[in-house]
Amino acid sequence: MNIRKGNPEDMESVLGLIQELAIFEKEPDAVVITVDDLVRDGFGENPLFHVFVAEVEEEIVGIALYYYRYSTWKGKTIHLEDLIVKDKMRGTGLGSALYAEIMKQGKKDNVRRVEWNVLAWNTPAVKFYENSGARILEDWQVVQMDEAGINSFLEK
Repeated sequence: MNIRKGNPEDMESVLGLIQELAIFEKEPDAVVITVDDLVRDGFGENPLFHVFVAEVEEEIVGIALYYYRYSTWKGKTIHLEDLIVKDKMRGTGLGSALYAEIMKQGKKDNVRRVEWNVLAWNTPAVKFYENSGARILEDWQVVQMDEAGINSFLEK
């Protein structure tokens, strides 16, 4: 297993993993981004995200995609958008290695918090995070406004 920073040439494989995650999360039609979007947004002058890729025998079989946020309470933080491991590689320690890489990046960057979301029904992930020492905040709820909602709101 080799974990390294992703590059533009990896984005086709990254998109494949994102689509695999969407299927796992029962939202197979939700992914609208393209390889071009990922290359533009991750490798331009002001990248919007960073990604670690995990390779086994030169195949990308996992990713940890993250970006920086700012907390009015904590300052600079990392948001782990997605930690994805191909189904055939789950249980091999690959996910733990990617997770550790994100924590190392947080330590290197002197962030005061790393945060992410987890689906409540994904009990293996919930248990993994709890066992790692992460706190799952029960009182907070994720709030989103999709593109249609934004347009509807602005038309009022």
